[in-house]
Amino acid sequence: MRFVIFVKGNTDYEAGAMPSEAQLKNMTDYNEQLIKSGVFLAGEGLHPTAKGAKIRFSDGEMQVTDGPFAEAKEIVAGFTIIDVASREEALEWLRKWPHASEDGEFDLELRQAFAPEDFGDEFTPELQAREAKLREAAERNAAQG
Repeated sequence: MRFVIFVKGNTDYEAGAMPSEAQLKNMTDYNEQLIKSGVFLAGEGLHPTAKGAKIRFSDGEMQVTDGPFAEAKEIVAGFTIIDVASREEALEWLRKWPHASEDGEFDLELRQAFAPEDFGDEFTPELQAREAKLREAAERNAAQG
């Protein structure tokens, strides 16, 4: 089961504050544990919303709204993707999440990613084969850099 862990932003993050050396070390140590256990698939920190945009499609038209966005508590500051046997195992990994934070508080969100079998008969064998090829190509692109 694949899970995405969303790291929520805050006002310091939105103001462009970078993590401290201790925070970076703790996150690197944690990521090493995930990799050694074989559950780490991906993870990245994200720039503040001032450098982002929200895109809305309505009646075939695309509307782009540049950041920053108002609700810092709803903002995603980064993510980690893990592949574990169960939700309980994912929560065990979250219990080990680094706690080096300036104010001692932060929010994470755990969401399970869909697996092919979750889509039912609509996800035909032909579509599954195409999806598998796309994932292989994406992995090659990631490996190249």
